[in-house]
Amino acid sequence: MAVVEAYAELARRVLTGPARLGRTRLVAVDGPSGAGKSRFAAQLADALAGPLGGRPPVVHTDDLLDGWDDQVTFWPRLDEGVLAPLRDGEPGAYRRYSWVRQCFLPRPVSVPVAPVLVVEGVSAARAVVRPELTLAVFVTAPASLRRARAVARDGPEILPELRRWHDGERAHFAVDETATHADLLVDGAPTLPYDADRYYVRLR
Repeated sequence: MAVVEAYAELARRVLTGPARLGRTRLVAVDGPSGAGKSRFAAQLADALAGPLGGRPPVVHTDDLLDGWDDQVTFWPRLDEGVLAPLRDGEPGAYRRYSWVRQCFLPRPVSVPVAPVLVVEGVSAARAVVRPELTLAVFVTAPASLRRARAVARDGPEILPELRRWHDGERAHFAVDETATHADLLVDGAPTLPYDADRYYVRLR
C-alpha cells in the first residue's frame, strides 16, 4: 500500500534516531540507477537543514567510482576516506571522479563531522554498513522509466555501459537483499497526486 509522507516527519525520525557512526547519524539512500535516489536525498537534506541549522553533507557514491567498472568495488575508498574518520569523530574527505576527464580530481572534498551524513547511490545501504545506519532507504522505479531517465540525462551513447550497469546492480541487490533490509521503501515513480517538494510516497 502506498502512503504519502512528509520529508519533515522523516527528518524528525532521523534526528531522534541513534547515532551509530561515531557522533553521526548515517542515512543511506540506495536503489537502482534512475530510480530517484538523488532527488530523494536532496529533499531529505533540505528537510534536515531547518532543525540542524544548516544542510547536512551529502555524499554521492557516483563521485567515488573509478569509472563504470567500479560499480560496487569503490567501497574501501568511501570507508577509508569518509566513514572511518567520522567513526573517530574526525572530518573525512574524498576526491571526486570526473566522468568527463575519466580521472579523480586533485582537490579533496571535505566531509565535516555533523549530526547527519547522507550517502546516496547504488549499494550505499550494503550489508557491511547496516550496523552503523540510522536509516536505510531503498528507492525503486520501473526499469523502462529508469533507463529513459538515464538516456535523457546522459545521452543514448551510454546504453551499452548502462545495460552492463543494470545487470551488475541487479546481481548486487539480489545477493545483498538490500530492499528487504531497508527501513523505508520509496516509490520513485508515483502516480498519486502529491507535492514532491514536501512529500514522498512510501511503499513499505
